[in-house]
Amino acid sequence: MKEELITVGKLGKTRGLHGELYVTPLTDFPDRFLDLTEIFVGNRGVWEKMKIISSRLVGGRPVLGFESFTTPEASARLTNRELAVPRDQVVDLPEDMYYVFEIIGCAVYSDAGGAQLGELVDVEHYPANDAYVVRMTDGSRRMLPATKQAIKTVDLQAKRMVVDADSLLEFE
Repeated sequence: MKEELITVGKLGKTRGLHGELYVTPLTDFPDRFLDLTEIFVGNRGVWEKMKIISSRLVGGRPVLGFESFTTPEASARLTNRELAVPRDQVVDLPEDMYYVFEIIGCAVYSDAGGAQLGELVDVEHYPANDAYVVRMTDGSRRMLPATKQAIKTVDLQAKRMVVDADSLLEFE
């Protein structure tokens, strides 16, 4: 069985003379890169496990060095590639917090009557709170604020979310 990988960052420009690369984290936990000894580096859907030989934060941003890529010229070939870890290595979240990959595809049900309203298909990020994009059963799209008032229950095992139907907003 093929290992499921979760994207956690993207490699940026090189830094210094030893071929280290800046990382743009796609996670709320940039420190997670400091404890890694290896990571998957992807290029157009093809993943290669690479050994990390150095890791640190520079200005709050992760910087990684890879075995076999010890010059700026060699490392430049890795710029813009994605970084991923196996699903079992993601950082545990507090209760009532979820990763986007966990909730995408959840069936969305009304708390008033229990009718299926649609499916969660995307998450948009805003300063106040995230908003879930729900494809309704009629094909239209609605936004749902990711708040405790709007989201009543989430069952990741059943891929089911119960929401306050009155909280759904027209999608523009």
